Amino acid sequence: MLTVNLTYIPGKDFEALGIVKGNIVRAESVRKDIFSTMSRLSKGEIPGYTEMLHEARQTATKRMVSEAENINADAIINVKYETAGVADGVVEVLAYGTAVRFR
Repeated sequence: MLTVNLTYIPGKDFEALGIVKGNIVRAESVRKDIFSTMSRLSKGEIPGYTEMLHEARQTATKRMVSEAENINADAIINVKYETAGVADGVVEVLAYGTAVRFR
């Protein structure tokens, strides 16, 4: 499945099928959270959270693609990601875009 953050696909004519989305709410483990707190105190990168967000984006993307496949889309255009903190160490990641079918 082709996914792009453009509002068009060069050289392709298509019809819009509608918005598709995928989301996940993820929490960091307690052990990683302790190390993350220590990293915050030293103002460095927080590798546990970076990894968690990367995995959450991948899962959200897979769910969005699955929703597009269910309506026989050929691609998803204008793909965006939203991330929101739900609680300390808990985030929601939402992937969304417009499913299209090539003509």
